[in-house]
Amino acid sequence: MGSTALTIAIMKMLALAGVGIALRATKLLKREHAKVLNSLIIYAALPALVFRVARQTDLSWDLARVAGIAWVVGGVGFAVAWGIARLLRLPKRTAAAFILVTALGNTGYIGYPVTTMLLGAKSLPQAVFYDVFGTVALLFTVGIMIAGRMGKHEGPISVVKELLTAPALVALMAGLASRLVPVSGSVETSVMDWLGILANMTVPLVMISLGLTLTAKGFKGRLAVLGVTGAVKLLLLPIVAALAAVALGETSGMRLVMLQAGMPSMMLTLVISERFGLDTDFTASAILATTMACVVTVPLVQMLLG
Repeated sequence: MGSTALTIAIMKMLALAGVGIALRATKLLKREHAKVLNSLIIYAALPALVFRVARQTDLSWDLARVAGIAWVVGGVGFAVAWGIARLLRLPKRTAAAFILVTALGNTGYIGYPVTTMLLGAKSLPQAVFYDVFGTVALLFTVGIMIAGRMGKHEGPISVVKELLTAPALVALMAGLASRLVPVSGSVETSVMDWLGILANMTVPLVMISLGLTLTAKGFKGRLAVLGVTGAVKLLLLPIVAALAAVALGETSGMRLVMLQAGMPSMMLTLVISERFGLDTDFTASAILATTMACVVTVPLVQMLLG
């Protein structure tokens, strides 16, 4: 897919955020309704997508290496973002949000369709493993620990419980396990088609939820910090992914890992920000800003690979 087609695809997603903004402006929906949409995404739409891919994927060591690269990228992202947050002396709640949106990318909601558009359906399994075993696992381990320490919450936090109950991970494991269960072709087709309906809800619901959450407050006086977030997330981390791919011998998948590493800020960070009382205004603004910027940065990074 060329840069023009990619731009059109991302603009369509941004238009859905506009729907959320319009619904809130007309008071047909309120900001708190975003939590309901987020629940539908986390517990229905995204797991359906992950299950379908896991059941139909041919497993290989390449998938494990891709997940390993995701951990390297995320680890560097966390370290760099933490250092910048200290340097800028950001308030604790904003610092935590800044670290999450800078280190973790939208490798699922946007990463899957963009990967399919640019690299073809054959690359989708790698994208899923990068997302679920990499980005999602990082969110529910390191990300949860950061949010729990710097935000507000009730009761103790169990990282193991958070990880093992993450719907996307449960769906992935269930999808892999289901491969051992023989079913007739007609039954599988029917079930996969039904799951496809749920899976196709993911991006629209996420973008509408983002529109409901977004406020001008998140941009006011923060353009420089948002610019730093975009520079690290969209430009630095793809370079880190390329270096990690070379180090781990995954040069054949370099385009895929650089693409995933260069995705805009992870939308699930908004859910975590709400849950732990972080700076949700900044989180929503960072997600929107990096999503808009990736219209330019994704084609640029891909062009550098030839």
